[in-house]
Amino acid sequence: MRLSTRSRYGVRLMLALGLYEKKEPVFLKDIAHSEGISEKYLSQIIIPLKARGLVTTFRGAHGGYLLGRPASEITLRDIIEPLEGDMSLVDCVNAPDICGKSTECVTRAVWNEMSSLLIGFMEKITLEDLVKKYKKKKESCNGSTDYTI
Repeated sequence: MRLSTRSRYGVRLMLALGLYEKKEPVFLKDIAHSEGISEKYLSQIIIPLKARGLVTTFRGAHGGYLLGRPASEITLRDIIEPLEGDMSLVDCVNAPDICGKSTECVTRAVWNEMSSLLIGFMEKITLEDLVKKYKKKKESCNGSTDYTI
């Protein structure tokens, strides 16, 4: 399984917002510039994140984006799932009726367990955890090196 660029950039976008939690709204163009990601691409990525309540929008001269809820309440799954869709590794995990062999298939049980482990892992990691790791990593660089997200 590989995560798409959309998900990787979505996590970077949310991490950037997490670093500004409880501060002023952040312009998408500023995140795009600091991350080296197209603003147009980020504007497409932010739509499903906003729809899930992960991001709040403020309009006007002092507008921009902030987290829709505390970083401690946003998991990696919350960010990736709206960008990737169903997190099951194989379609038959959640839709056994699509395969005539699903009731007797040994590998379906393996895919189901693997999918559950992956989802469980993503549910354990919060955006707050990522923010702390980022700050710790940046601190260990002593500010002499720019550590990008």
